[in-house]
Order: sequence, then structure tokens, then C-alpha cells
Amino acid sequence: MERLTTDVLVIGFGQGGKILARHLGKTGIATILVEQSDNMYGGTCINVGCIPTKVLVEHAGRGTPYPAAVAAKNELRTFMRQKNYEAVAGFDSVTVLDGKAAFVSPHEVQVSRPGGADVTIRASRICINTGTVPVVPGIAGLEQSSRVYTSTTLMEQQELPQRLVIVGGGYISLEYASMYARYGSKVTILESQPVFMAREDEDIAGEVHKVLTGKGIEIRTGVTVQRVVPGAASDWVVFEWDGQRHEVEADAILLATGRQAYTQGLNLKAAGVAADARGFIPVNDRLQTNQPHIWALGDINGGPQFTYISLDDYRILRNQWLGGPDRRTTDRKNVPFCVFLSPPLAHVGLREKEAVAAGYPVKVARIPAGIVSRPLIAGQTEGVLKAILHAETDQVLGFTLFCIEAQELVNLVALAMDAGLTFTQLTDRIYTHPSMTEGFNYFDYFG
Repeated sequence: MERLTTDVLVIGFGQGGKILARHLGKTGIATILVEQSDNMYGGTCINVGCIPTKVLVEHAGRGTPYPAAVAAKNELRTFMRQKNYEAVAGFDSVTVLDGKAAFVSPHEVQVSRPGGADVTIRASRICINTGTVPVVPGIAGLEQSSRVYTSTTLMEQQELPQRLVIVGGGYISLEYASMYARYGSKVTILESQPVFMAREDEDIAGEVHKVLTGKGIEIRTGVTVQRVVPGAASDWVVFEWDGQRHEVEADAILLATGRQAYTQGLNLKAAGVAADARGFIPVNDRLQTNQPHIWALGDINGGPQFTYISLDDYRILRNQWLGGPDRRTTDRKNVPFCVFLSPPLAHVGLREKEAVAAGYPVKVARIPAGIVSRPLIAGQTEGVLKAILHAETDQVLGFTLFCIEAQELVNLVALAMDAGLTFTQLTDRIYTHPSMTEGFNYFDYFG
């Protein structure tokens, strides 16, 4: 068995790990990056997450036939996968190895490579960047069905399912429901929680519900899925709802019941690395595990599961190892997020109910998206813009944007919040016209 020694070993080609490896390569630090599959160069975002799903969302809005959209998604993914590999492997001090990594001691990892040419790597510093995978719930009949998919596998299908049943009602579920409905699927969401989008304020959840059901999506809450019954031409999903037994026919069943830590086969015990009850690896505010020479980056450390958080994880290690202002996870203030429905739903800061529960004197400013010029021009007038404000100081406590280009607007709001701007300072600025940012001006005379 070949034995290698390196300064840094990165396990997993995800966002934080790959950029860290590239940066170390530029500085000449000996680095080995291990990825178990060459189909995952670039990590979840590029291959099975953000990028491919957003390509499908974009083409749905253009009216592209589904098979052509899948082909466009595959083409871009292949291109980005190669570019990511070249960006990392193009340095003499960086080695990319395909294979499955497993700890054999706190400083040693064995990599089982295709073809059996295993390698043992000894590293001074190790970064775990293995991410998450979809949760598969224990529902009777799933294993016997050929029509059950996860968010990873559904978008690989070349044929559009005419009847799509989604188990789960979280953000991934809603994004897929909105996207596939636009391609022409009849979509049914089966959510176990009694309240639709319970995390959001009731008025926002109501707006989203109205838009989704207006696109023909059926949403049932308080559902218990009991079994899947495979059939020759289609499957049936059997569930209990409102105290009665129901069933719905499906050409495809999407399991959107969350994601779980991926450490399968990593043998953390041999490294002495602790994991929590859900399998995630706890870290301190500088991303160190309980073993000070081992760090955990990205989704695997149990933080917010966003690719841009993984990118910020890289910055924490970069400054920690190579110099620069001290960065910690506790420095993060207002982290925005966006769900790419049609229109997108974005949020930053506190929701109204959270601000009230925290004891703030709350004022709410709210305008319909349809009064802003840009949505009128685009013919996409659904949605609402909602600001949650401190009634006495005019500070922005939170902001929800359910409108076109919400994924861009929310970043501006987060920047304004971090800079300490008041709501009036945000809404009284001069913005280009016609643009979605000038929607902030509309709060002055319509809010």
C-alpha cells in the first residue's frame, strides 16, 4: 500500500474544502484533496444541489421542454465540474485523489481507490468536508418501488412525471413542487406538520400557499404517509388525513423529508472525533472539532446548510492558518436565504413572530409586489415585501421578500442591516428605474 505524507488533507470536494485546497495550492502548502466520486467534483451545490436545480428552474420559466432542460442542466454541470477540478488540481502542491476515505488514527486516513490501489495518508492538519445526503424515511413499500426518488435522483430522469407526489413540505419540497408544476406535472404535497410552512409568519405562508395552489399544486398538511403500493403503470401513495384513509396515484414519488450528515464509512471513532446524535460533527467558533488538528467545514458541522456558509467557513480557516483578521462563526450576523419558488421567497433576520417573542416593540411595513413597476413589466406580480421593524428606532429587525428577484434584494437588505442603516435610510435611497430595488421606495407612499 502506498503511503503519502502531506501538511493538509481535505476530505470532500465541497465548496469550503475545494476553495481552501486551491488557496493552499497558491501558497505552495502541500495539500491532498480526497473525493470519493469524480461525479462530485465541486461538491453538492454544483452537482446535485443549487446549480442543477436552478438551471431547471430557469428553463421552466423560459418554457423549455423538460428533456431539453435536463440536457442543459447536465451540460452545465459537466462544464462546471471540470472547471472546479482544474481550479484545484492545477497547482503542483495539490493532489486530487478519487476514493473513499476512512480514518485509521487521528493523523492517518486510508483511501480505498478504484481498482484497489489503496493509499494511506498522514497529515498534520485534516479538514472534514463530507456534507449531507437526503433522508430516506421508513415507509412501507419504498424499497419495492421503482418510482421513488430523492432530490438528487429525480432531476436525473429524462421523462417528466405527469403525477408527482412529494412526501414532505419543507423548502426543498416547495422548490421542486413549484418547478415541476411549471413544466406541467400534477403535483401533490403531503406534509406531516399540521401547519403549512410553520416556520414562516402566517401571512407569508398564506401568500405562498395561494401562489402554489394557484398553479394547480395540491397541498395537504397533517398527513401520515402509511405505505407505497407499487403498480405496473404507476404507484399509489396511501396516507391518513383528517382521520380518514386516502390514496393518490403517482408516476414519481419525491422524498423531501430533510438531509442528514454524511460520515458513512469515515470511521470517526478511530480519529477520536466526536459526533452528535444526528451524526453531525460539533465544532467551536473556529471550526475545530474536539481534536484540535481536525476541522469540519460546510454542512457536516451542523451549521446552516448553505453553500455560502461553507464559503465563509473557508475564510475562517484561511485567516486562521495564513494570517488576516480573526474570523469566527460568531461574527456572522444577518445570514440571508432564498427558496427558488416562482416567485422566489427570501428572508433575513427575524420574522414578525420571532421579533414579538423576543420582546421587541414591532412595527410591520408591507406592500404587494404587484404595485412595483418591475413585476408589472415582467408580468410576474405575485407576492409581497414585508419589513419587520423596531417601532422606536426604525432599525430593520428582519425582512421577507416573496417576489421576483428576491434572491438579489435580500442581499442588499442584509448589507443594510449589517451596516446599521435604518429602514428610512434604506427606503429613501435613489434606485434605478425600472428595477426591483426601487420597490423599497414604494414603502414610503404605499406601505
